[in-house]
Amino acid sequence: MYMMALLVGGLFAMAVYCLLRRNLLKLVFGFLILSHAVNLLIFTAGGLTRNAPPIAPSEAKFLAAPYADPLPQALILTAIVINFGVFAFLLALVDKARRKTGTDDSDAMKGSDA
Repeated sequence: MYMMALLVGGLFAMAVYCLLRRNLLKLVFGFLILSHAVNLLIFTAGGLTRNAPPIAPSEAKFLAAPYADPLPQALILTAIVINFGVFAFLLALVDKARRKTGTDDSDAMKGSDA
């Protein structure tokens, strides 16, 4: 559990570092790392259980105590699909901005009249 907390914290730190760079491509990859960090955070908050699928036997009326919560897993699957679409859109947007201004430096784009 502590390793997951360290991993999520490290990913958040890398994402913030990339988001604060002037290069737009690093900004997009910072967004991608941030989305992965959030997915891991949701997955960890849902509880980590091994070999305990959320499947109730036919004779049981409810699940026994140690089982994997399916809701965070469903949320993460949905978030992965949404993040892929947003990532593709951001890449297209950065490519269009780079072609129009000739640079991918955000400070240099401020002064361009393109």
